[in-house]
Amino acid sequence: MNETMKIIFGLVGGLAIFIYGMNMMSECLQKAAGEKMKKILALLTKNPILGVLAGALTTAVLQSSSATTVMTIGFVSAGLMSLPQAISIILGANIGTTMTAQIIAFKISDYIYLFIFAGFLISFVSKKEKVKNIGQTIFAFGLLFLGIETMGDVMKPLASSAFFVNMIGKVSHIPILGVCVGAVMTLVVQSSSATIAVLQNFASQAGPDGVTSIIGLTGAIPILLGDNIGTTITAVLASIGQPKDARRTAFAHCVFNISGAILFLFLVKPYAALIQFISPKGNEIGVISRQIANAHTGFNLVMTLIWIPLIPLMVKIVMKLVPDGKEMGAKALENPNYLDNKLIAQPAAALQLVAKEVMYCAKIVDEMIGKLQSGNGKIDKENAGIVEEKAKILQKLYASINDYFAALYSGGVLTEEQASQSAGMQSILCDIDRIGQLTREIMETVAKQNKGKHKYSKEALKELKKAMEQIQMIYGSCIRAISGNVDMDIKELMRQKEDIMQLDEKMRKNHIARVGKGKCDSKLTIPFNDVLHNIDRIGNSCVNLVEVAKENVTMQAFFAED
Repeated sequence: MNETMKIIFGLVGGLAIFIYGMNMMSECLQKAAGEKMKKILALLTKNPILGVLAGALTTAVLQSSSATTVMTIGFVSAGLMSLPQAISIILGANIGTTMTAQIIAFKISDYIYLFIFAGFLISFVSKKEKVKNIGQTIFAFGLLFLGIETMGDVMKPLASSAFFVNMIGKVSHIPILGVCVGAVMTLVVQSSSATIAVLQNFASQAGPDGVTSIIGLTGAIPILLGDNIGTTITAVLASIGQPKDARRTAFAHCVFNISGAILFLFLVKPYAALIQFISPKGNEIGVISRQIANAHTGFNLVMTLIWIPLIPLMVKIVMKLVPDGKEMGAKALENPNYLDNKLIAQPAAALQLVAKEVMYCAKIVDEMIGKLQSGNGKIDKENAGIVEEKAKILQKLYASINDYFAALYSGGVLTEEQASQSAGMQSILCDIDRIGQLTREIMETVAKQNKGKHKYSKEALKELKKAMEQIQMIYGSCIRAISGNVDMDIKELMRQKEDIMQLDEKMRKNHIARVGKGKCDSKLTIPFNDVLHNIDRIGNSCVNLVEVAKENVTMQAFFAED
């Protein structure tokens, strides 16, 4: 194999190890810090400073600004976050992503295999999930640096290539060309952290004089600016087909990085001098990796400080870029309002969206019950149609949510605690769906009899209305309980269920009495008993919801604390 092929294979192989290690470390960090992730997400407030902090911390955990941006777009798409909030998160994400470059700047080549062995040993020996995840994080950390070391080794021969040195010289002296190179590299690799790692390694190679860097800091900064532009493509791709505010969030990411690149492109030399002044001193090839990391951090800090007070201006800019008008790709009623498949890899955020979707289903069922108990128990054509339509929407949402759960489980991204909580949430969803379908069955039974020659008496319809009022009351209480309302009295809910059972028995006896007196047709006994049986089954499902709430499996477990 010739020297060129060895360099190419070594470079792509080292890059593959680096990206694999970074992704593995991100996934394991999420599992090890699942609860902390929710606290970080809790910082998503109207205060832009806290929003920036939340974005920075979340990205530091996820080890990817693209992941944080995609998550933010998902929240905006679901209506859980406003555009100004999202922009503050994006600003923070750009700061958080610089942590990878700072870590890479540490020279730990002598300890790479120690990290790999220690991480493997901890994950192999430990039986506790959290400890195992910590071990895998350390193992992935070692792989990340092994990839960097591999890339660094194969790049050394390039420093002696006259052709390559001349080519790099052109990039160094034409900043706009450096920006283009950085942008293209990131577009191809889809990770600014990876391309910056390559840049740090490459810049650490000595030039023809054997002392100075082959590219120097002034040559590296434009490429760094291009890396920041290239990383915005992930956000743009994630926003395709999303509501306009989600697309605006993606464009805010573009505006931030492109405006910064344009500004700093005119300040390359003075900025390089500043970074060299504040960075550690020493031989250029020994300190340039840290200088590039500091330049990366400094760029994002300065641009964040500039844009924080200008967030309203950023909002106006992105609203011009994505104007109001006919919503493209708007979601149909039967499609999920909150679920986003792009967030499967971030379970803390994904489960928050699932909880919102389940509560939306609960609201649909409440509206269905409300239509049943209106109008003195009579089912008019309009209400019957509404209940039928909502039942169809509920079934489609139920299937979509279960498919989403299946994707989370098969993806292997859930911790044991998250998987347990998810099972509880699936149980809640099943009972909500069951109540919805039973409500539709009651509606169909009553509507069918109202159309025939055998009709329910006024007394029977009033009793039915009363029963449905009680059902709606206990159902509403159950939903508040599973929403995390700690003031709900579980014993009181159980007593309300007993009241429904007693009313059920009373209605059966009253129906028999009316049949005996000739007030009700005996042919209505079977359908009337079917209605009562379904009411009883709704009551049982409400009891199941109460039992889940008693076990502290509530939607509040998935939401960020206010």
